Amino acid sequence: MTALTLSTAAASGLRADAIVVGVAKGAKGPVVAPGAEAVDKAYDGKLADVLETLGASGAEGEVVKLPAPSGFKAPVVLAVGLGAVPETDDAKDSGYAAEPLRRAAGTASRTLSGAKKAAFALPVEDADDVAAIGEGALLGAYAFVTYKDNGKDAKGPLAEVAILGAKPRDKAHKAAVERSTALAEELNRARDLVNTPSNDLYPESFAALVTAAGKEHGVKVTVLDEKALTKGGFGGILGVGVGSERPPRLVKVEYKSAKAKKSLAYVGKGITYDSGGISLKPAGHNETMKCDMGGAAAVFASVITAARLGLEVNVTGWLCLAENMPSGSATRPGDVLRMYSGKTVEVLNTDAEGRLVLADGLARACEDKPDAIVDVATLTGAMMMALGSRRFGIMSNDDAFRAAIHEVADEAGEPSWPMPLPSDLRKGMESSTADIANMGERMGGGLVAGLFLQEFVAEGTTWAHLDIAGPAFNEQAPFGYTPKGGTGSAVRTLVRLAEVTAAGDLG
Repeated sequence: MTALTLSTAAASGLRADAIVVGVAKGAKGPVVAPGAEAVDKAYDGKLADVLETLGASGAEGEVVKLPAPSGFKAPVVLAVGLGAVPETDDAKDSGYAAEPLRRAAGTASRTLSGAKKAAFALPVEDADDVAAIGEGALLGAYAFVTYKDNGKDAKGPLAEVAILGAKPRDKAHKAAVERSTALAEELNRARDLVNTPSNDLYPESFAALVTAAGKEHGVKVTVLDEKALTKGGFGGILGVGVGSERPPRLVKVEYKSAKAKKSLAYVGKGITYDSGGISLKPAGHNETMKCDMGGAAAVFASVITAARLGLEVNVTGWLCLAENMPSGSATRPGDVLRMYSGKTVEVLNTDAEGRLVLADGLARACEDKPDAIVDVATLTGAMMMALGSRRFGIMSNDDAFRAAIHEVADEAGEPSWPMPLPSDLRKGMESSTADIANMGERMGGGLVAGLFLQEFVAEGTTWAHLDIAGPAFNEQAPFGYTPKGGTGSAVRTLVRLAEVTAAGDLG
């Protein structure tokens, strides 16, 4: 894991592989951002002109390398785009928001992969800026090289990031580093899980990893195996996992604070591989299905992060783990499952399996009577059709809670969008055989899935559903602090929700 440090040293005297500076897009060309004054001075105040000559504009995601000025111990200056120059009425405030700083720091870390040390001379006005730069740098430095031949075919992550202009002895700045480090390490752990192939990550091995992490961080972990699931009546999880030689698991991860006044429950879809079951996916749709446990990975990471930060809120995670495979023992279309709640479900399509495992997890989570429940799942392709690959949808049985999560996600830097739960779509899931079918109208399929889940939430329980099918796995080129492959989507939102709840600001 990349080390994160704070430094008041002069940029010229710092031994590093590169000095990272910010450049913004001004009305008349690139503008050197605050934090890079010493570097600009070494270029006789003409760094912006040099960058413009090299084709820089200051646009977000832009990267330009140039030789460091004479007298600098670092050989390279790396200029990263911050986007438009922010408008501010306060001369002491740089005006740069957290997300542009995160993305710029992430872009710099990705560009400098394999380097030993980089000094980040980006705008730092307060602890929030330190947190944003640190978070972006650590997330951008991520590299998954577990299966490379001794890593020789891929560069490892940037080893150390020093944030210039931050104060090592300032309590707020130190706390920002501690938070960024804990959050990034756990989010990157979630990325590792999503990227791990299904022959190595399956329900039992996933549960073992969670158990080990629980012991390390003082979090209680309870694992229900196939015998306990059968005895408990978890028909949804069992129905999905029955076709695989690797049996399912339900994992409860509990973090408790002695000072907590509120409690949250997070429920994660953990399909470690999704073939579609008997309703087999078509060719070309199977290759990335190791990522279908992204919701469970996010829940796991968020609970461990809450524990590491010592948040004054109780957070319980429920990881609904199963492998959806076709075989002679697999659930067939037309079969009826009796769920943990007692309701029966006619399975019309075995590839709509995520809602089945979540239904059991939600029903069980409700029994503990948390103040709110949030489920997270790579649930529907329909949500990707609606919102694209970079935003997750938010559905809820409480409009105020849905709005609060949208706000929290925005604060955390995760694009999201509130979605409705239209009651007229419920009719499409009526079954002549069972209480409800697991499929409804094709149009609005993401909303239909949300309506199905709502059926298993106890009356009076505040609940929200995050469909992260789009942003959980990036199949395109990396950008900002987002790598190709597993992204750790929803971890930051869940952690921020826990922080807001602990502070008593959720309402």
